[in-house]
Amino acid sequence: MFKLDPLYSIYNRFLSYFPENIHWLISLFLAGLLIYGIYKVIRKQFIFLILLVILLPASVPILKNIWQALLELLKFLIGDK
Repeated sequence: MFKLDPLYSIYNRFLSYFPENIHWLISLFLAGLLIYGIYKVIRKQFIFLILLVILLPASVPILKNIWQALLELLKFLIGDK
């Protein structure tokens, strides 16, 4: 499984440059950017994702792991640890 610990340390180091009272605002902004980026990728590549799931049944667990990692990252950015 994909380890997010190095990403967490980079994120915490990034947040340390800002005052603590606006960390939630920065986290919310970054989470919004991440969701927007995922939306743009899925919108452009939606047909290919459908074909991938139909043609390669083994890709379903891979996609589930990717979504779990993304959801874990979003929870971390929002603050629900």
